[in-house]
Amino acid sequence: MTLFGVPIETIYLILLIASGSLTILYLFFGDVLEGLGEAAGFLNPILILAFITFFSAGGYILEAVTSLNSYIIMGIAALAALLLDTILNIFVLVPMSSAEQSLSYTEKSLEGRIGKVSISIPEKGFGEVVIESYSGMISKPAASFENKAIPQGAEILVIEVKDGVLNVMPYKKNFT
Repeated sequence: MTLFGVPIETIYLILLIASGSLTILYLFFGDVLEGLGEAAGFLNPILILAFITFFSAGGYILEAVTSLNSYIIMGIAALAALLLDTILNIFVLVPMSSAEQSLSYTEKSLEGRIGKVSISIPEKGFGEVVIESYSGMISKPAASFENKAIPQGAEILVIEVKDGVLNVMPYKKNFT
């Protein structure tokens, strides 16, 4: 079959190369177009590029290997691309978009967290506390918020962070 005087295999191959190249470019420069995916909702650029890639690859392979009618090959390639695109979306893109946990943290995000004193905090001095996070243990210098000594091993609540030092107070679960 020919389309616009060009064999359909050539069109499939050009589509495959173009969509593959655009996918690679999107991987590198996708942050620029990220708002487009948010505004369009289900029309995620990755899904569109993946559909074109799957469709053109399936069509090219089926044209080269089978002797089926080109319209049947287009239908099979479109159905296969739709199925693969749906699988890509459900099992890869949706879980990745909901996985927002990062290994980094800000000092402001430590406020309100509970930790343990690793080096006792004297009345008007500094000690050290450790706070569990997703990436492991965070160890920071600490001072008592109420200027009272806090012994080693005590649970603490981070009240505020000033100049990299956590101001903490002993943590009581019920505050009674």
